[in-house]
Amino acid sequence: MITAIVFVKADVARIPEVAEAIAALEGVSEVYSVTGQIDLIAMVRVRDHDAVASTIADKLNKVPGVLETETHIAFRAYSQHDLESAFSLGLD
Repeated sequence: MITAIVFVKADVARIPEVAEAIAALEGVSEVYSVTGQIDLIAMVRVRDHDAVASTIADKLNKVPGVLETETHIAFRAYSQHDLESAFSLGLD
């Protein structure tokens, strides 16, 4: 399983629609709206590098309202708890 973390800059007026469209793509497990230099973070989990290319280059980048993306490929997860804590809102 390959995990890609995709930073997305989106048309500010369309962020909710862009997030929903990205979340509906096969291979996208989560989409987070965030503060800072980017608008959204998409977590992509697929079987191989061809699927990474297909999901991100062929689909995600073509979602209307996506202005720019930056993709990071994860090579090690330290624990499931660490991953959940990293993206937790602390609402538990």
